[in-house]
Amino acid sequence: MTSDTTRTEPVASPTDRLRRLVSRAEVVLWDFDGPICRLFAGHPAPEVAGSLVDWLETRGLRGLLTEAERHTADPHAVLRAVDRAGLGRDVVAELEERLTREELRATATAMPTAWADPLIRTWTALGARLAVASNNSPRVIGAYLAGRGLADCFGPHIYGRDTDAHRLKPDPYHLHRALNALTAAPATALLIGDSPTDHEAARRAGIPFLGYARNTRKARLLADAGARDVIGSLEPLLHLLRENKPSSPPRAQQHLPGQ
Repeated sequence: MTSDTTRTEPVASPTDRLRRLVSRAEVVLWDFDGPICRLFAGHPAPEVAGSLVDWLETRGLRGLLTEAERHTADPHAVLRAVDRAGLGRDVVAELEERLTREELRATATAMPTAWADPLIRTWTALGARLAVASNNSPRVIGAYLAGRGLADCFGPHIYGRDTDAHRLKPDPYHLHRALNALTAAPATALLIGDSPTDHEAARRAGIPFLGYARNTRKARLLADAGARDVIGSLEPLLHLLRENKPSSPPRAQQHLPGQ
């Protein structure tokens, strides 16, 4: 017999933890670039960031960037720097519009994340409410989803970058917008993201977080940021949903994808 002082609770397996996250999620919030697609698969993000730096140079504004920001692979780092410099809304708005045009260009060669499309459709068919909360432009997100036939799964619930660059994640602003629009409590939601800023935004908002890491580098970054639940593929989520599907469709004349 084990005494009360030495008895320990069984540790939940990763599959059990994943099942618990999925079963509790009434609202699923998605980051865009990463979990849904690789936006810059054919139009590399470092080139986009470089074009923004070059534009600042033509305006005599390159000096406001740090050395790291001048050579960053992240276009959002350039946008944050300009916003931080307090140059005025017009300059930030023009830079944001240039970034949006580059993102729109990138949608033509964006690579869908494996299993994302059927997972989104299945979760919708099972009655979950979905939203996108992203640092990308909502125009870009809407264009991509429409092209994949996924727009109806999200409806109007696309929350993304505007000219207030300080509201980019890790600020939870867009997560709060999504929850408020869906009248959902943080504990009933799940955020699927692929970066430490996603994890931090979820933590600040009190939303359970599931990390998606398509390679070991991404997984390491998420783990170092404190993410406890990280998967390398969306396929296990799809299997969990399908194994727990109801015997009859939750909506009239609606069937799960693949049936």
